[in-house]
Amino acid sequence: PTRGLHSGQDTQERGTEMDQNNTDIRIPLISKIAYGMGDVGCNFSWMFVGNFLMIFYTDVFGISMSAVAALMLFSRFWDAVNDPVIGALSDKTHTRWGRYRPWLLIGAPLTAVVLALSFWAHPEWPAAGKITYMAVIYCVLVLGYTCVNIPYGTLCGAMTQNIEERAKINTFRSVSAMVAIGVINIITVPLIASLGRGDEKRGYLLAAVLYGCIFAACHIFCFAKTKEAVEIPEKRSVSLKTQLSAVMKNRPYLIAVAGQFLFGVTLYGRNADALYYFTYVEGNKALFSTYSLCIIIPSIVGAACFPPLFRLTGNKGRSASMFALLTGICMIALYFFSAGSSAVPFYAVSCLAQFFFSGFNTAIYAIIPDCVEYGEWKTGLRNDGFQYAFISLGNKIGMAIGTSLLAAVLGACGYAANARQNGMVLAVIKHGFTTIPGVLWVITAAVLFFYRLNRRAYNQIVREIRERETV
Repeated sequence: PTRGLHSGQDTQERGTEMDQNNTDIRIPLISKIAYGMGDVGCNFSWMFVGNFLMIFYTDVFGISMSAVAALMLFSRFWDAVNDPVIGALSDKTHTRWGRYRPWLLIGAPLTAVVLALSFWAHPEWPAAGKITYMAVIYCVLVLGYTCVNIPYGTLCGAMTQNIEERAKINTFRSVSAMVAIGVINIITVPLIASLGRGDEKRGYLLAAVLYGCIFAACHIFCFAKTKEAVEIPEKRSVSLKTQLSAVMKNRPYLIAVAGQFLFGVTLYGRNADALYYFTYVEGNKALFSTYSLCIIIPSIVGAACFPPLFRLTGNKGRSASMFALLTGICMIALYFFSAGSSAVPFYAVSCLAQFFFSGFNTAIYAIIPDCVEYGEWKTGLRNDGFQYAFISLGNKIGMAIGTSLLAAVLGACGYAANARQNGMVLAVIKHGFTTIPGVLWVITAAVLFFYRLNRRAYNQIVREIRERETV
């Protein structure tokens, strides 16, 4: 263990080999890039699923909205079991490559195969067969993604304990993610059309194969160019009850979980709604690519603005709260414009909303590793993977509620695939893209405002932890 924290000072730049005895270190540029590429891979899998799987199920596979809504809810019960299990298993993993990196090497290629199977449509099958196939493959996909994403997310906290470096690492992650999301949203609709040559089934399948390969390659690169420097001491087996009790005493972490839950409801509900919005409200599916192209630069710039705001506020939660509030205001304003009849204000407000959202996306993930140290200081128990598992679970439960509610309400209002929609359906789709996520962003801002773990308190906590270890 180290004998002190270099508070207020940067350590000297190091090469690829990092001193295992010093956890307050600067991370090499290649490692930051590699960590960011991990989230590129995550988004070529999960954002593709979040943005396109629901409309694939309803409009290509021929599955009813009610069945899709039921699946989204059911899969979260599955997550409630496997997320904490994978988190705990990753904490107990011991290899020469560390605890978390091996999961990327093994899990990513296997999950890529399941991703392709998830977009293999069989519209000619009977309804029961389609629903069974959808449920089984989707649950396996969720498990595979969990096996990669939880260790990946936990890896940041294992690379360094320097709060400034963690902010930079998460900025690389967020900027990379914003680029990936922009690319996915811009190219996917025309890519499906090009690969399918008039056959959407073929187009979706080949796109999924391509994105699966990118998913696997990015995580293998992340595995190869990162290193775990924070040694977690061997400890006796800790019961689930003890771990849950420790988590409940970690107030910053509970606020982070609440923020992730609201983030999941808002982000994935709106993302699932986006293609429906441009297809049926705006009347032109191709506008989705235009919209995505317009917001990609604000995405990158917004993500890069988190570190200077954090230096100003000294509080990652407050920074996230500010970004969330401004995102919500912009999305509510978006209701009054249209990509067709008022294109300039529509795209201008969309760019502002995306700028603030990208800053939030960086901040909300930068919070998590710091909560681990707070929990260790408060309870004496360090369980990185277990805590990240509940962060992931909160986000996924939010995703389930956001997407399943959208599907259920659209189904109840009379949604008909590939047909002219009634006024009620169009109203639900429009509000789901603008005012509803806007209000939820404002609520998210209010929750994160109460995050109290600032830079000074965190540095003092790490100092005290190091002092305990030297006794």
